[in-house]
Formats: sequence, structure tokens, C-alpha cells
Amino acid sequence: MAFNSFGNILKLTTYGESHGSAIGGIIDGFPAGLLINLDAIQEELNRRKPGQSNIVTQRKEPDTVEFLSGIFEGKTTGTSIGFIIKNTNQKSHDYSHNTNVYRPSHADFTYDKKFGIRDYRGGGRSSARETANWVVAGALAKQLISSISINAYTSSVGNIEMNKAYDQLDFSKTESNSVRCPDENMAALMINKIKEIRKQGDTIGGTISCVAKNIPVGLGEPIFNKLHAALGNAMLSLNAVKGFEFGSGFEGTKMKGSNHNDIFNKDGSTQTNLSGGIQGGISNGMDIYFRVAFKPVATIMQNQPTINSKGDKTKIMGKGRHDPCVVPRAVPVIEALTALVLADFWLLNKTRKI
Repeated sequence: MAFNSFGNILKLTTYGESHGSAIGGIIDGFPAGLLINLDAIQEELNRRKPGQSNIVTQRKEPDTVEFLSGIFEGKTTGTSIGFIIKNTNQKSHDYSHNTNVYRPSHADFTYDKKFGIRDYRGGGRSSARETANWVVAGALAKQLISSISINAYTSSVGNIEMNKAYDQLDFSKTESNSVRCPDENMAALMINKIKEIRKQGDTIGGTISCVAKNIPVGLGEPIFNKLHAALGNAMLSLNAVKGFEFGSGFEGTKMKGSNHNDIFNKDGSTQTNLSGGIQGGISNGMDIYFRVAFKPVATIMQNQPTINSKGDKTKIMGKGRHDPCVVPRAVPVIEALTALVLADFWLLNKTRKI
């Protein structure tokens, strides 16, 4: 079984560690003949990379992607697309203090017990640096399904929550601020909150909302590969994610069926969209929207009690360069994963009928 792979027809397999020489991946199943905008792929990586503002980690990585195969004279060849992103700014000594100490709420303990060995430098394979690979693949997927628009944005930081519905937002403003919130007034409050938390040597969580428009009807399989289940699987694979809801989500549990049902129009569209664009696990042509919940970053600049590999009690304080809130940098990752899932199901749907 391939535990480092993702997808059905469009499959991404990745490799690398946070403080290794490089990360990268292989993309199989990508159709031939698509003209690729390489600058657009790099721009997506630039949105995710560290050091881009004063509210994220200051690790300086150019995150330059190099394609090794599968693209010739600017077009995809139909063969495996191989790529590499070299790590250039590792500071492994920042992690020498936790060689045999388990950081609370990290993967240190579970990796050590599962494999009997772990790369303690930045978490190794468990590091969110892995998500750069996903952004490369997702940027390619976006170009494959260019008729579908995908917009993610920060919808809350801590208890500061934007209450506007997605159809009231101007997504062109999402990139106008460092927290990636299209509501400029709420963005200012979120940024101040993150700065305040950072000064305390602490971290904070938040949510990202995502909207996909112009979705064709029929994406998704009826039973074990439902579209919303695949989206949930993708989002819950992301570091620090603790919750996923689509459509009405948990709010729908408070409603009666008579209020929650989406009534059809003559053309098959619906008067409301509490289903979130997916019914019976299959897209119905309405907007797909969902929300992803992120916990506070586990590394904090405060002393915390913990244990070492021998089970002895000790203390640990975070060192190095870390995000006080992971949400702003995760926005392009959410878009990338959404694009990967939708492109995969778009290809899969082409095999379902003549």
C-alpha cells in the first residue's frame, strides 16, 4: 500500500523531510498536451512559503520548484511529472534540545513508538514543509480544471470570526493583507490578535473557508468515494487540522428538514445550497463550500512539562522559527488540495459513461 500517495487517477506521491536536502514528488495520471504556466505554479508556492510577513515563521526558503520530467517544451507529455524543491535554509541546531524529548502535541511520541526512530529536526516527515509538494501538484491541477474557480480565505482567528457569507465577499481582496482575509476590517483585527499572541510566546488557531464555483454535475462516487469524503480526507491530512465541515455543517443539526432541504428550480439548480453543492456524495452543480479548523501551532516559546524517550519527566521550550498562527500560510494549501481532489474526480468521471 502507498501511504505517501494521494488520489485515484491523478495520483501524487511525495518524499522528503523538513531538514533533509530536498522535498518533492511524482504526479501520475496527468493528461498529455496541456500547456503549463510555470510562473503560475511558482506564484502559488510563493503564497505558501515562509518569511513573507511578520505574522509567520521567518525561515527564509525560496521554495523554487524544478521539474525533472513530464513537461516538454511547455506541455505535459502524459508521463510521470517529477519535481524537486531544495531545502536551503535549514537550522537543524534549533532542534538539538529535543533529540530525546517529546514536544507536547507534536508527532514526536507517536512517530518514535510507531517506527522506533524519528528525525527530530523540525519533525522530519511530519513537518508542514511537506505541504509545499501539495501546492505544486495543486497548482498543476488548477490549470487542468481552469474553468473551476477555487477561493480559500481566513474566516476566523481565535474568537475573531467573520460572519459574512461567501457570496458577499470580494475574493480579489484576499491577498491584500498578510492574514488572507477578504474583509479588510476583520483582517486588521486578526493581524493584531496574532501579533499579540506572538508577543506572549504563544500560538493561536483559526478556520479557513473555501468555495469552488462552476462545478460540473456528477463528480464523486456513490458509496466509498463520495466527493465530500474525499475533500474531508484531503483536508484532515493537513498538519494541525482538527475539523472539517461542508455545507450547513454542524449548524444543520439545529434545523428541521423542512428548512434544510434545498428545493429544486426547473433547471436542476436549487433555491438554497445547504447541501454545499454535494448530494449523495456527488456534485450537483451548485457551489461547493466548506470550512477547515486548525488548532494552535504546537510549538510555543514557553516552558512546558513533558517526558523524554525514557519516560522521565522534563521540560521543554520551543526554539527556532515557527508560525504563531498557521492559518494564513495554509490558505493556498487548502486551495491546492481542493484542486487535486476536484481534478482527480473530474478525470474519474470521464470513465463513468460513454
